[in-house]
Amino acid sequence: MTRRDAPPRPPRGPDAAPRPGTVKAVTSLANPVVKEIRALAMRKRRTETGLFVAEGLKLLIDALEAGWTVTTVLATPAGRAGPAGERAVAAALATGALVLDVSEAVMASVTRRDNPQAVVAVVEQRLLGLDAVDAAGATVWVALEQVRDPGNLGTIIRTVDAAGASGVILVGETTDPYGIEAVRATMGSLFHVGLVRAGLDEFLAWRPRFAGPMIGTHLAATADLRRLDHREPAILVMGNEQAGLSERMAAACDSLAKLPMAGHADSLNLAVSTGIALFELRRERLRL
Repeated sequence: MTRRDAPPRPPRGPDAAPRPGTVKAVTSLANPVVKEIRALAMRKRRTETGLFVAEGLKLLIDALEAGWTVTTVLATPAGRAGPAGERAVAAALATGALVLDVSEAVMASVTRRDNPQAVVAVVEQRLLGLDAVDAAGATVWVALEQVRDPGNLGTIIRTVDAAGASGVILVGETTDPYGIEAVRATMGSLFHVGLVRAGLDEFLAWRPRFAGPMIGTHLAATADLRRLDHREPAILVMGNEQAGLSERMAAACDSLAKLPMAGHADSLNLAVSTGIALFELRRERLRL
């Protein structure tokens, strides 16, 4: 993760950046803090700052309860109304976050939505390296090779959380898990699922250190995924939405399998197929 070498000089006067752990009313779209948060819509800016935007009171509460660092909270009067909103804003203030009381116009500008959420949080990213992938005590790690669609990625993160899997490994050039569409699709599971990023060469060099099978899904496979030995820990590898697994990734798998289909469709959406495969692999270990 890279950051700017030197932050810009803070403005003076009424638009000066307030201190963390304080509350400030903001109504101007030109406010420098608001402009900085708007800039987080760009992946380049998220990478430079190590920050991302999470929309909604639920995601703010999830981030705080999971111990993530919330740097800034924007809330309209409706967002701070009610016990849940009051508690969340107070908790953010207690951790040193800056709280901005904003108008609906400012919130719409930040979220780029006509009917925006009443609360928005700016949160520090947590991207791990392969050293964090420990087979001891692990269930199933899901490795995604070059996933491109942010909605798919966010839905897979939510599914990994629901299935009690260990986390997601992003291999190669993938969409940003901290982009707003991906964050929305996680429905808060982002704060409970470990995210690891690695290049393909790095991942393949690391693979022998993981004490468990690596199972890839592949259209050319002849094995039924339901018939495999579902040992844990394991790595479930899913390929790109259009191209599937690369030849190198497929060759590195201990087994290749596919899901049986009876209808006319020749493929499934990546998030759907990942969910089916993951719940199948964990079927004997999941209980109501």
